[in-house]
Amino acid sequence: METAKPIISKEDIKRLLDVEKLKYCYECGICTASCSVAELLGKDYNPRSFLEKIFLNPKEALTSEELWLCAWCYRCYKRCPQALRLPEIFLFMRKKAAIYGYTEPFKKALSKIVENIPLPLVTMLVCFHPERATLNIGKILAETEKMLKDQMKTKKRKKAAKFSGEKIAVIGSGPAGLTVAYELARKGHNVTIFEALHELGGMLRKCIPEYRLPKRVLTKQIQFIKDLGVEVKTSVTVGNDLNFGDLWKEGYRAIFIGVGAHKSQKLKIEGGDLEGVIHALNFLWSTNCGEKMEVGKNVIVIGGGNVAIDSAKTALALGAKEVTILYRRSKEEMPANPWDIKEAENEGVKIELLVAPKTILGEKGRVTDIECIQMQLGEPDETGRRKPMPIEGSEFTRKADMVILAIGEVPDLEFLPKEIELNDDGTVWVNPITMETSLQGVFAGGDVATGPATVIEAILAGKRAAASIESYLEHLGG
Repeated sequence: METAKPIISKEDIKRLLDVEKLKYCYECGICTASCSVAELLGKDYNPRSFLEKIFLNPKEALTSEELWLCAWCYRCYKRCPQALRLPEIFLFMRKKAAIYGYTEPFKKALSKIVENIPLPLVTMLVCFHPERATLNIGKILAETEKMLKDQMKTKKRKKAAKFSGEKIAVIGSGPAGLTVAYELARKGHNVTIFEALHELGGMLRKCIPEYRLPKRVLTKQIQFIKDLGVEVKTSVTVGNDLNFGDLWKEGYRAIFIGVGAHKSQKLKIEGGDLEGVIHALNFLWSTNCGEKMEVGKNVIVIGGGNVAIDSAKTALALGAKEVTILYRRSKEEMPANPWDIKEAENEGVKIELLVAPKTILGEKGRVTDIECIQMQLGEPDETGRRKPMPIEGSEFTRKADMVILAIGEVPDLEFLPKEIELNDDGTVWVNPITMETSLQGVFAGGDVATGPATVIEAILAGKRAAASIESYLEHLGG
């Protein structure tokens, strides 16, 4: 009689051990301590203990909903002393679960996501990625929407039963702002979102490409929040159309700042004003708005973050013959999500490492070439990464008829009252526990407080801030 092949073979385990060096895991718990989903779900998700389960009892791991709860932010990997790629280990197991039909646990995971994590339609696409394990994302979105409709009916009844009348202003409608509005509205508070753009969504709408987040899905998600009774004021710029004093006079008891990081940093080299040189955020925003974008044949993207990857893939999709990312450090130090880097390379994006731009060259006012210089890594800088140093005499020139600058984004905070303290990097200082700024009654979270980060991190910041605002309002009323 033929013996059944084990679901997880010794070869599978050896592969994970050899490739990921799991035998060197310190069991330090940094992966769990740094995990946004672990904080959002509490006892329902613990990456470190689940990792242990994979190797002690792999079949039990395949039938656990924890397998499907990783949100691919890679915070665990970036903080792990052994640089273990937990998201990819979990993906290996997800694929095994799909092959052998263990998909029922995913439905349980989906239920927990819908119940505990705001913006489930959005996060299913840009964070959890069940499609990477070959699950049908279309069916999953339909099931998510159904669960969300059922949940919202209950939330509306609870809200109506305990309406507080307290007014809260939310400035900005990215993932952090939408989360605050959702959490406080469903608890009976009167929330108004002020958004400078003509539609809600912030960076979700402005900069995440259509192939990652279809705008119809984002619009559906936002409608669920509006249906809770959240008031929306679009095309309103705080600082121009009204100020903080106006908000206090109108009876708002608390203000949340969630304006994201929409301001592109400037590249301080010659040639940055040539035609064909464009900032990544403007490039992505234009394509998301449906504008016809003429891309060059040879596109150079400068930067190594998620915005650089999105820009490169978008340029390729728009018809560029060759797209090359220039990054001044090594691949291990690229801030972009490692999985997205790999996908970009698979699609044809080239990545040149340890290279920095020196001068953008042009003729008749238009970019034609870019002069670069080779770099080498020196001692760690203030970020903990090794500082790139130019190699004298290593200059070279590369053809380019379009240069996309993706060298970092910072918040535009000129509208803030002077009482609100800023960090040295231009972000808003917040109390890490309460999310309150240096001005009483004003809270902040998401990219405006941390700099560019992931959607799931912004949602977590919004959840923390909403809980803190509710506690603050109770204290005022007490």
